[in-house]
Amino acid sequence: MNAFSNTEQIGKIVLDYKYYPGEDLYCDGAVEDELLDIVKNYSPIEYRRIIEERAKWPVLYHLSPLRENIVDWVPMDKDAKVLEVGAGCGAITGSLAKKAGSVTCIDLSKKRSMINAYRHQDCDNVTIHVGNFKDIEPELPNDFDFIYFIGVFEYGQSYTGTARPYEDLLKMMLRHLKKGGRIIIAIENRLGLKYFAGCREDHLGTYFSGIEDYAQGGGVRTFTREGLEHIFYTCGVENYSFYYPYPDYKFMTALYSDKRLPLPGELSENNRNFDRDRMLLFDEKQAFDGIIKDGIFLCFPILM
Repeated sequence: MNAFSNTEQIGKIVLDYKYYPGEDLYCDGAVEDELLDIVKNYSPIEYRRIIEERAKWPVLYHLSPLRENIVDWVPMDKDAKVLEVGAGCGAITGSLAKKAGSVTCIDLSKKRSMINAYRHQDCDNVTIHVGNFKDIEPELPNDFDFIYFIGVFEYGQSYTGTARPYEDLLKMMLRHLKKGGRIIIAIENRLGLKYFAGCREDHLGTYFSGIEDYAQGGGVRTFTREGLEHIFYTCGVENYSFYYPYPDYKFMTALYSDKRLPLPGELSENNRNFDRDRMLLFDEKQAFDGIIKDGIFLCFPILM
């Protein structure tokens, strides 16, 4: 990095440190150094082998090509202008860069942004802003075709710090959206069937936290479909669609919608837990089959 500049270039990617506070305020520990070493010294075609050899959840989570499935299906023009909020280690940045004209990434962590830059250093249409979103947001343009919140919206309190963080975050983003543009939100369902069956809440690692409406507190919130619709209504958003990535948005292998809901027998890959142990209180496939037959799937999906 130039001593007289707020930017650094890694390959063809520009990192902007204008609002970087000087230290990473969150970190997953030594595994981030391991990830940085991998993306510096191995090509993406070797990631599958490395994932198998290392057998670590963070390596799988950040480097699996399945992560890109959540955005690969979204149709975008080759000149689309994209904003990716909370880009992290770049799990979806590469896919967006292949599809769009330009991608503007924002992430608080310098280490994660460097991982993103090294793994996608051949992309000449990506800029990464490192720093607090609240500091960077006022300088963003207002003509993005797509704004992506993949696993980010639930942290709205951290992004805004206001009394109504999720509504305020969405309103903030709407200001930067081009007329006719789209905001893509991927988030867990607070009442997802897997939580009733014994999975821990994804962010807190505790049992039944979302089902109990986060009675113990914490800075993360997920929602039901109705909860998200209430946020949309409050923000004046009238045109929206729901999609249902399966088995979840992290490692999606199938995508359903209100026009094509799952059929009995299709939801059979429910016990893929890589990050922590879980209970298994009932057979989710059998439960899903009954829910689908009774026409109440929309009460229990994994939401996007």
